[in-house]
Parts: sequence; C-alpha cells; structure tokens
Amino acid sequence: MTEYRKKWQVLGVVGTGTFVMALNTSMMNIAVPFIGAYFSARMPVVEWVLMAFLLVISTLLLPFGRLGDMYGFKRIYLLGIVVFAAGSVLCGMAPSIFVLIAFRILQGIGAAMVMAVSSAIITAAFPPWERGKALGFLGVFVASALGFGPVFGGLLLNWTGWRMLFFINVPLCAIVIAWSCLLLAPRSRTQQAFDLPGAIALFFALGALLVALSHGEEWGWGSVASCGLLTFAAVSFSLFIWRELTCTTPMVELRFFKNRLFSAAAVSAVISFVVQYMVVFLLPFYFKDVLLLDAARAGMLLSSLPLVVLLVSPLSGTLSDRIGSRGLSSIGMAVCALSLVLLSRLTPQSGLFQVVFPLVLLGLGNGIFQSPNNSALMGSVPRTHLGIAGGILAAARNAGMVMGVALAGAVFNHCLPKSLAAATAAGVDETLLPRFAFTGALHDTLLVGAFVACIGMVTSLVRGKPEKAAGLTQHSAD
Repeated sequence: MTEYRKKWQVLGVVGTGTFVMALNTSMMNIAVPFIGAYFSARMPVVEWVLMAFLLVISTLLLPFGRLGDMYGFKRIYLLGIVVFAAGSVLCGMAPSIFVLIAFRILQGIGAAMVMAVSSAIITAAFPPWERGKALGFLGVFVASALGFGPVFGGLLLNWTGWRMLFFINVPLCAIVIAWSCLLLAPRSRTQQAFDLPGAIALFFALGALLVALSHGEEWGWGSVASCGLLTFAAVSFSLFIWRELTCTTPMVELRFFKNRLFSAAAVSAVISFVVQYMVVFLLPFYFKDVLLLDAARAGMLLSSLPLVVLLVSPLSGTLSDRIGSRGLSSIGMAVCALSLVLLSRLTPQSGLFQVVFPLVLLGLGNGIFQSPNNSALMGSVPRTHLGIAGGILAAARNAGMVMGVALAGAVFNHCLPKSLAAATAAGVDETLLPRFAFTGALHDTLLVGAFVACIGMVTSLVRGKPEKAAGLTQHSAD
C-alpha cells in the first residue's frame, strides 16, 4: 500500500490542472462573441479561436500519451502546464485576431499534454479496486469547471474585459507547477522509440477529418473541400494503420482494439459525447431564439447538466469498483436516451421545468456512464501503456464533441425546411413561424440523438463480462 500513499494528493494536483484546462475552455465559449466584436472580426474568422484550440488538442493527444509512456507522465504533465501558461500570457497580449488564433494553437499544445496523461497519472496512483472512484472524482473537477466557467467568465468579461480570461490562468498554473514538482514522482525513461511517421499520419488524418466534420454542413457535403478533406483523411488513416501494423515500436498498439472491453469502451465514449454535444450545441439557440431568454438565464439553465455530473460521477465510479462497469454504463446511456426523447418534446410554450428536468436526466445519465466506462478502458491495458490509453480516451472525448456538433447541425438544417413547411401548412401565425419551425427541427434532431444513445447502450452491453476481476489481475500482473 505504500505505493499508493499519496494517491489523494496526486488526485488533487492532477484534478486542479484538469480544472484549469476545462475552465479556460468553458470561459471561451462565452467570450468568443466579445472577442470578435473587439477585433471587428467576421464570424468565420472568430470561430477559429475555438476551433484551432480543439483541433490541436484532438490531433496531439495520442502522440503525447505515447511520449508520456516513454519519458514519464510527470515530465509531459509539467511541460504541458508551462506551455499552456505561456500561451495564455501571449493570448492575453495578442494585438490582432490572427495572432490570437496562433497563440491559441500554442495553448492547445499545452492542454493536449496535460489531458493526454491526466487519466494515466490517476490510474497509476490508485490501486485497481479504487480506480473507478478516482476517475469519478477527476470527473468532478471537469464538471465543476464546465458548470462554473460560463458564470465566472461572464463576471470577468463585465469587470475587466476578455484579456483577463487568459491572464487568470497564469497564477493557477503556477500553483499547479509548484504542487506537481513537490508531489509527483518522476518516472525513469523506458527504452522505446517514438513512431514519428505514425504520429504525422495520425495528425493529418484526424485534422482533416475534424475540419471536414466541423464545416461540412457549411461548405456542402458534396463540395470539393469536404470531399477532398474526407478523402485525404481516409488515405492518411490507411497509411497510419499500415504503419502501426508494420512498425516494431508503434505509437498505438492496435492489438488493444482486439480486446472487446477496450474497443467497446472507446466507442461508447465517443457516442456519449456525440449525444451530449448535440444537446449542448442546439439548446442555447432554443433558449435565445424560441424562449427569448437572456444570456445569464440561458447559461444557468445549461449549467444544470455539468452540475449533476459533478454530484453523480464519483458515486458511480465508486459503485463500479464493486459491481463492474457494464451495467452502470448501459444504464447511463439509457437515461441519456430518455432525456433526449423528453427534450425532443419541447415547444415554444414549454416551461422551465420541462427544460430543466430532461437536462438533469442527461447529467444523471452522463454521470452514471462516464466514470465506469473510463475505468473499464484504463483498466484493460498494461501499466506500461497507460499514457496511450489515456490519450485514446481523451481523443475519443474530443472527437465525440466535434462529431456531435456536426451531426446536430447536419440533421437540424436538413429538417428545418420541412418543419417550416409543416408549420406554414398548419396555419401558424407568421410572427411565430420561426419558433415553431425551430422546435419541429429540434424534435427530429434530438430523436436522432436518442437513437445514437441507444447504440451507445448496446456497445456498453456487448463489452463482455464485468471487468472487475480482470482489471485486478491485469494490474497485479504488471
């Protein structure tokens, strides 16, 4: 047990670093319109303040996870905090929108380092029988940042301006750096080679795919740009798989995906974030354009989702340590599906309870699902590959976010003309027509999301027997 004597302190420092990354992301969601107005920038340019950050994280998570396995999680984690802090200072001093986007890329590199190894550090610090509980508490830090970030960011914007949203990261990062240096144990370098060609192929594959998914609806899915990016992504993925199968020291051990538990947990993780971000993307428009709520009230309503995750996630993780993950993850996705069915019934006359109750259910479902599923994935690999497993988990999360927004936009825009025609045929008053058309398209889109959640329930069920015993055996063998 001496190996795990500092486990809660380790959770504290890693959770704090993760909190800083998630807080910055959630504050940026509310700050982007103000940044665009400050620089008098058009929306297609301003959106890259968010997109550049997310794309860099998504494409670099796996390489940094692999480097963590090779050079030690502490080195990658500390370097990531330093790079993120430096990027934050430069972002706060940016003289133009294009310089800001460039420095957001630097910020994203640091955030990718931190996110790639956070789950691995926690998994290594805790005994297998407490892994789910520990990852559940890590989820509390993320949910706290997502819940309080918009409120805190709004206050800073009102009091000081958008630059302070970047400068506030610096003292927080300094605390994490000092704490990490004192607490985290260094790890000796392992004799492994880094697969640079594989990393490059994966970078271009993921980058092209995510850009295509993000802008495919805007450009047209049959446009030259969309088809070209998707084709380039397919070719790059093929080269990556060929490289990993033929390389003696691959960046990603594709044999992990032969393990049904690992592959099912990874797919389920993607699906859960697709479902969550279909709601997170569409509901703010419903609040603003249909219910005619101001930004403060809309933000408070949407924050009910992460706040419920904050409460449920550690309890679900603790329970999964005792009974396994399969049942809990499946129940969680079933609750998510139910919540989307209820949200699809929203109308222009819906009361706040009709909105909040399904959002609370969605938070409950995600809270039940996330910690057991993360524990299952992280517990299905040897300790020597915890970094790449954590990178895969984080990459699944980011890919799910982008795919959720893309799927929601594609389905909604496809259904909107038909919904408008139906509302017109029903004799809806012309002044109310846009609101009824919106809710009609929202209905169809969220039903598609509910179907996706049902697929996630199935992928959680087919992962095989509960992994509790297997996880204990695996880690004790390592």
